[in-house]
Amino acid sequence: SGGRENAFAWKLKQSPLCEKLFIAPGNPGTAAFGENVNISATDFDALKAFVLANQVQMVVVGPEDPLVKGIYDFFANDEQLQSIPVIGPSKVAAQLEGSKAFAKRFMERHQIPTAGYREFNLENLEEGLRYIDQNSGPYVLKADGLAAGKGVLIIEDQQEAKEALREMIAESKFGKASDTVVIEQFLKGIEFSVFVMTDGANYKLLPNAKDYKRVGEGDKGLNTGGMGAVSPVPFVTEKLMERVERTIIQPTVNGLAAEKIIYKGFIYVGLILVGNEPYVIEYNCRMGDPETEVVMPRLKSDLVELCVAIGNGTLNTKEVEIDTRAATTVILASGGYPEDFEKGKTIAGLAEAAAMQDVLVFHAGTKREDDNIVTSGGRVLAITAYGANGKDAVSTALKASAQIQFERKYNRNDIGYEFY
Repeated sequence: SGGRENAFAWKLKQSPLCEKLFIAPGNPGTAAFGENVNISATDFDALKAFVLANQVQMVVVGPEDPLVKGIYDFFANDEQLQSIPVIGPSKVAAQLEGSKAFAKRFMERHQIPTAGYREFNLENLEEGLRYIDQNSGPYVLKADGLAAGKGVLIIEDQQEAKEALREMIAESKFGKASDTVVIEQFLKGIEFSVFVMTDGANYKLLPNAKDYKRVGEGDKGLNTGGMGAVSPVPFVTEKLMERVERTIIQPTVNGLAAEKIIYKGFIYVGLILVGNEPYVIEYNCRMGDPETEVVMPRLKSDLVELCVAIGNGTLNTKEVEIDTRAATTVILASGGYPEDFEKGKTIAGLAEAAAMQDVLVFHAGTKREDDNIVTSGGRVLAITAYGANGKDAVSTALKASAQIQFERKYNRNDIGYEFY
């Protein structure tokens, strides 16, 4: 139901192979490309009934929750469903995102460069507090499980870090997600993301991207789900991408295959460049949001065709064609986000923005009320624009964003600032 899924729907619908598209649960943006179906993405029994009743021939999964809960396995282990490809990893493979500790151990086994770490839980909490005492800050504390993008704390002060560790583990600050906490070495550098499609043996790279997590301009303020994104990333050279492929992507895909972990879908690799060396910060078992809103517009190849190849293991026979233009996404958010915000604000100017040349409007947190589209989330709309270069894409995205109005609308005006 988010911006990522709206971008997927827009791209899937372009394929001549896509006869009919259903989106569960969908939003007013996805309704333009298919039929919204009022089923939760984690209600596997309802999804099964719908898929069988409507002769659905492929399931593409947007968010992480159904993947971590095992939607791939649910289909694979059901006689009525196993012939229908699910584009997404198995439950075990989804632990790359679902468990920070699982991901760290996997990287260690396959010599994939990442920050040094230790993991702690209630049994060895005291050891964790001593570990903080023995090391200097900044301290990176990560809740092991899914915490809706909020489970990572970076803390300078030693005492504060110890209190945070205690809160996370002993007081369940992030619920069950922080039963185990990974304490990581702090890496200082610049971040970017690489997106991989794999059929379990072969892989193809999608356009790289960089998102902006902080709510405030100049990367100040609280972390959010992402206030915007750019693609391509100007500092990511061909030489750097070759290094990323050799030291990170290939060992990841080969490592999954060697451990017989079924992975047929998208891998998001969050990277940090320290000097000239790329390190993995995190894996996600699906496409990122808002990065999908710049990556899909730059993918010229037929996405349905690529997904079919992921499902049947023939990805090596496909070419991935990329649009040479740059793309920028600016997120329009509800005032107060990522903390308390109000919903139900009427949105004006959508048609005007969508009518602009080189502009795409993706719905992230909206719903239809009578004849109006109103806000229903923290991140409301993702405004994507193409440009001959990054600067042009940013400028067009900001012009389109200015066309749209709702009470207490907020967006950053400096997405891509360090490059342009």
